[in-house]
Amino acid sequence: MGSVDPSATAWLLASTALVVAMVFGVAFFYSGLVRRKNAVNMIATSVMALSVAGVQWVLVGFTLAFSGDALWGFSGDLKALGLRGYGLEAPEGLSVPGALYAAFQGAFAAVTAAILTSPFAERASFLGFTVFTLAWLTLVYSIVAHWVWAGGLADKVAYALTGEHPVDFAGGLVVHTASGFSALAVALVLGPREGYGMRQFQPHNIPLSALGAAILWAGWFGFNAGSALEASGLAGNALLVTHVAASSGALAWGVASWVFNGRPGLLGMLSGAIAGLVAITPASGYVNPLDAIVIGALGALASYLALSWRLRSGVDESLDAWAIHGVAGLTGSLLTGVFARQGIGGVAGLLEGNPSLLAAQLVAAVVVVVYSLIASYLIALAVDKTLGLRVKPEEEMVGLDISQHAEEAYGWAEA
Repeated sequence: MGSVDPSATAWLLASTALVVAMVFGVAFFYSGLVRRKNAVNMIATSVMALSVAGVQWVLVGFTLAFSGDALWGFSGDLKALGLRGYGLEAPEGLSVPGALYAAFQGAFAAVTAAILTSPFAERASFLGFTVFTLAWLTLVYSIVAHWVWAGGLADKVAYALTGEHPVDFAGGLVVHTASGFSALAVALVLGPREGYGMRQFQPHNIPLSALGAAILWAGWFGFNAGSALEASGLAGNALLVTHVAASSGALAWGVASWVFNGRPGLLGMLSGAIAGLVAITPASGYVNPLDAIVIGALGALASYLALSWRLRSGVDESLDAWAIHGVAGLTGSLLTGVFARQGIGGVAGLLEGNPSLLAAQLVAAVVVVVYSLIASYLIALAVDKTLGLRVKPEEEMVGLDISQHAEEAYGWAEA
């Protein structure tokens, strides 16, 4: 056991609280994007995701992700079931209490599950969603976290093929790429909403989405800077590049919208900021502020193009977790292999003469994308064939607030 550092502990306490708050940022952001008859449901799904993740992480999620290595790197072992061994003392290699480290990682699991509420919007059974979330956290998130962060399968495959270990400072692959591509798989199982393609489904409350984006922007400082696990220069740099990339992403999306649509929309700028935040997440412990400007802008532009394609394709991944989280997370993970600085995070990328890191990032990304797509599709299909993943057409028509919760967000009927 290591010794507990009070300053590092205080920093991680604050960071964990910020990451948990991000779940409600997702809830408000998504709630504003749906029609008013589904506003309560979108917040409820995020609250359920947080609740399921809190219990699942203690029981089995943490040990699958971070305890030892089992099945040739497929998952962690079961020695930390119920967080056994993670209490008041600092585990070997850490300077914070084991319980706090587990809580911090559990908050990441909760945010990831909340992001994945996107494809369920306006048409999913709350029971089916809940069961899917429990299975997904166990069979996808915990497994991918082990593969990338604990020397598991993705790390082993990438190192065997490239001679370099992939890096993911705060979850570009584990959180965003996995949840985004999983969202695409779920959307394919659920099918489009009733009337999709025949009429537009306009956001009912953009200011509510702006509030959610504001909580996400601030919470992301705990997400990325907290991943330094101590109050240090690395944490300070991670916080700075996080803010810069969000700003760059908002500008890039706003300008793209201005050029192609004739005017910059608030929702577009907010989406660009989130895409920039996503893109910088894997790189935040390895790059400088100038790099962050490029990464944030490219992440936002990649998401803008992905969203444009998604709208033309007819795929109803309702709130664009795939375009904004999946595509920007993938973009940022690859750009980490380009911009990583030896003097910041101890890892050199392509610009510093090490193309092997970019190759390792690509291999790990392919592994995560393929597994997330296939596993999530199969889980969604299994839930759909047993419990049913979608509500009846008449329940969808009246709205999920009434049909699933017997509650209304507002005191007047939808026009």
